[in-house]
Amino acid sequence: MNTTQGQSHQSRQGHGSVRREHAVSTSVLVIGTGGSGLRAAIEVAEAGVDVLAVGKRPKEDAHTSLAAGGINAALATMDPEDTWAQHAADTIKESYDLANPRTVEIVTQGAAEGIADLERYGMDFAKEDDGRISQRFFGAHTWRRTAFAGDYTGLEIQRTLIHRAGALEIPILDRVYITKLLVADGRIFGAYGFDVIDGTGYRIHADAVILAAGGHNRIWRRTSSRRDENTGDSFRLAVEAGARLRDAELVQFHPSGIIEPENAAGTLVSEAARGEGGILTNGLGERFMERYDPERMELSTRDRVALAAYTEIAEGRGTEGGGVWLDVSHLPRETIMNRLPRVFQTLMETQMLDITRSPIEIAPTAHYSMGGVWVDPVDHSTDVEGLWAIGEASSGLHGANRLGGNSLIELLVFGRIVGRSAVAYSDGLEAQVRSRDAVAEARDEIADLLASEGTENVRALQREVRNLMTEHAGVVRDEAGLQAGLEKLAAIEERIANVGIHPDIAGFADLSHAFDLKSSVLAARATLECALERRETRGCHNRSDYPEQDPSLQVNLVWSPQAGVVREGIPEVDPEVAALMRTDEISQVGKLVE
Repeated sequence: MNTTQGQSHQSRQGHGSVRREHAVSTSVLVIGTGGSGLRAAIEVAEAGVDVLAVGKRPKEDAHTSLAAGGINAALATMDPEDTWAQHAADTIKESYDLANPRTVEIVTQGAAEGIADLERYGMDFAKEDDGRISQRFFGAHTWRRTAFAGDYTGLEIQRTLIHRAGALEIPILDRVYITKLLVADGRIFGAYGFDVIDGTGYRIHADAVILAAGGHNRIWRRTSSRRDENTGDSFRLAVEAGARLRDAELVQFHPSGIIEPENAAGTLVSEAARGEGGILTNGLGERFMERYDPERMELSTRDRVALAAYTEIAEGRGTEGGGVWLDVSHLPRETIMNRLPRVFQTLMETQMLDITRSPIEIAPTAHYSMGGVWVDPVDHSTDVEGLWAIGEASSGLHGANRLGGNSLIELLVFGRIVGRSAVAYSDGLEAQVRSRDAVAEARDEIADLLASEGTENVRALQREVRNLMTEHAGVVRDEAGLQAGLEKLAAIEERIANVGIHPDIAGFADLSHAFDLKSSVLAARATLECALERRETRGCHNRSDYPEQDPSLQVNLVWSPQAGVVREGIPEVDPEVAALMRTDEISQVGKLVE
């Protein structure tokens, strides 16, 4: 990586000051330093090619580190009958037939190699006494295929990838916010951004760009994402560069996010709490899952439990705080401390609540973007030459309901594939395009915001977006509500032109929030318009005015600002996989839920 600082350009920053700018060149740029971004960067570096990874959050604090349950691969260490084809069949069934079968095959066939990569990098999975990797049931899997490291699997994966990136001396820029992808003649040539602490500009030239900046679930009021992550950055960057989105309406709501305090609303209570025997009751003290899934009760699937809790609250049987109760206090204290340590710690830290004595007030929370940037099912390339998307930024694997444990293996498999694809693309270039106008446009976008005398508060507008998405595009949607949401969103879009940005001694957080807001508004529009078009109930997408599944809507919905929503057909499932797709419900007895 070659870097020159402060000599390329100076521009107005507002308040009479001048912005410095770093100029950086690399072969492959990775935007996002979570698991998918780091895995792709590692693949590029192992090929001996220059790579730079950039993230707006510290790499140690990436969203990947929050994943608790485990990572899927048909290793057959516990159940010799398991195969990649059965894993694929389970994934497609759980997707309500909206997953791309080719993407599913690639992930399930490449999963064992993904686990082997982690072991090669030094990750220590839980093992059986004879040295086999332990695997457990997780969600709607036919066999035990979820490998794990305690209940900190995502954190251990992130640590392992950071360690490997360090050994390869991969340069990583933390706290650099990418505001625009640089495009000339339909081809990527880098990205532009700024340092979130001191505002210094970054002009990064690259042959290829890999977008790994997460999903959009932060645009709901209650979300499992922390502040300033998953605000739809990947969606906006890709769309403004000329790419499209797919299935933006398909968002997984986790049944159990805490309600208080406000700054922690949506923080997850692991579903292991239900798996260990936790009981759900409404504000009247009724064990309400009897109404929705009398056989599986609290061990029902994530989408069903979330819908049940939402219905109880919406019909006036919720708690005073607008939730339901999850109670584990009847379990032995030893069980809670040994099997649910993170749940105990979370509630003690956020609410000073002792879950061995008191129930937890919870409500459904936006958890995972199953849609994302449109990508080719085989190599995850986008509509824009030289641009790839991976991880939660991408789409194709999960359909209308994500199989628990699949997200972590997806980032490993496609991180490897996309890294190799980007290297091959860079090696094959005969010339590098550039556009002074594209760079000037990126600079001016930042400069105009900093010079703005607007009166609209960025954070207040962001809160309005989250409120309207919660009210009109939550667990249950309908035509009138979605239309009302679009009307409110249009008003917010007009007000964005009048925002005021105020950098202070703490840094340029306000500028970051302005771009977060732009991303959130684009992601919200795509979500609302796709949800309006999907006039059916399928998986995570519940339309109260269209309660049945519509066979004609077994399609992906592809969105762009120019074309709106376009239906895209889904390829046929391979006969070998189709023959293994179950028609009955998979028993949850003795299994952890998703």
